[in-house]
Amino acid sequence: PIMVKKGIAPRHVDLRPYVLVSDKVHIIPGGLTRVALKEGSLVVNSSQGGGTKDTWVLED
Repeated sequence: PIMVKKGIAPRHVDLRPYVLVSDKVHIIPGGLTRVALKEGSLVVNSSQGGGTKDTWVLED
């Protein structure tokens, strides 16, 4: 969801989590979410009208 003038509205997103792998797997407590800014749009690419949001992992 995103904040719009009338409150909260659903949007399509693409979540990019970050994981480090060595002897163990480490999930980074954050990531990047690309979001479609226009209602009904599937476009999340920022060069074509999408936007980005920070994403935080609160628990694992």
